Amino acid sequence: MRNIVHRHLGKVVAGAAIAVAGTAVMIGITLPGTAGADETGTGKSAGSQAAQQAGQDGAVQPGVVQQAPAEGDKGTGGDPLTDDETERAEQIAANRQLLNSTENVTGQRGPQRLTVDLADPENNETDDADAPRRADVTFYDYKDDTLVTKTVNLDTGKVEQTGTQHGVQPPLSRAENVEAGRLLIADPLGAGLKADYKDATGNELTSPDQLLFNGAVYRATPGAQPAALDQCGEHRCVRLFPKVKNGPWIDARELVIDLSARKVARLDRG
Repeated sequence: MRNIVHRHLGKVVAGAAIAVAGTAVMIGITLPGTAGADETGTGKSAGSQAAQQAGQDGAVQPGVVQQAPAEGDKGTGGDPLTDDETERAEQIAANRQLLNSTENVTGQRGPQRLTVDLADPENNETDDADAPRRADVTFYDYKDDTLVTKTVNLDTGKVEQTGTQHGVQPPLSRAENVEAGRLLIADPLGAGLKADYKDATGNELTSPDQLLFNGAVYRATPGAQPAALDQCGEHRCVRLFPKVKNGPWIDARELVIDLSARKVARLDRG
């Protein structure tokens, strides 16, 4: 079966032509975000090579891209938050009390940052061109599995509203996907993932930095998973879609990582 995997690495496999290796499955299909990607190691895509050749032949010369204007430290109206506003909103929201009473995905002190978004204006401010700009800052507290949302007034520098919710699982951040990968690699159930990585690269998989990750929140369904995953939904759980850098995707969908309990379990096969 390993020979089949080697024959399909890096190639497009139509439909359900999936090669199996170990306990994970190597997928050779082209997924969104990889189509047209240059993975030859030459540093030039086919498009750039064609444009260069056209210029050499005296045809169409490549256009000149002007430098984008520098971003200001404060947006106006419904403009997206600037980098400065995003950083300031997070600093205001993550006050000392929050930092001392919460835990992030690695178990360290402080909440896990998820998103910082421009908040909707108040009802009486929709037509006010000078309405204050606000940001909704969301964190996840792994200490008690709580989603924390703080609304920050960027004009006054104050937190105007704080909300907490249990059982609400927004999309995972990059840091959470990476930590899920770290737990999976260290767990005995990650043996198939490591075997497939070695098939693809010839190297040992020892760190999540060797892979690219997408992840989806997993919620428990009655009777559809082992008891170890029954709390997923209250706990923050993830199914990973790892990809070898410049290589194939690896199907680890039957494995679920409970980030709150820091455990890995395999879904029951139906």
